Amino acid sequence: QVQLVESGGGLVQAGGSLRLSCAASGRTSSSSAMGWFRQAPGKEREFVAGISYSGDVTYYADSVKGRFTISRDNAKNTVHLQMNSLKSEDTAVYYCAARAFAYAVARAHYDYDYWGQGTQVTVSS
Repeated sequence: QVQLVESGGGLVQAGGSLRLSCAASGRTSSSSAMGWFRQAPGKEREFVAGISYSGDVTYYADSVKGRFTISRDNAKNTVHLQMNSLKSEDTAVYYCAARAFAYAVARAHYDYDYWGQGTQVTVSS
């Protein structure tokens, strides 16, 4: 089993920045691709960013490309999402996700096996 705990969410003004963190524990925590998803009220959960096990491959949703950066520190079993130039449409609950024994990045939520409880990000305009 893998446990994921997100932190770093909060309220920020448009144009501001937040850094989300995801702490992973369990025997697959350092050997799997990771991702961030978000879900706004009344909308489906959507892919935001993903990173391979080695960290050399990253994918981003078009809506966040150039503004968000995903990174990982396998020694600390953590994944981060640096969010800059935040917009009101970025408001959502953000979820950290991990694939089980899979090194490649994936964009579909069904490719991820473990999920955190989510952290709220609210961007005021």
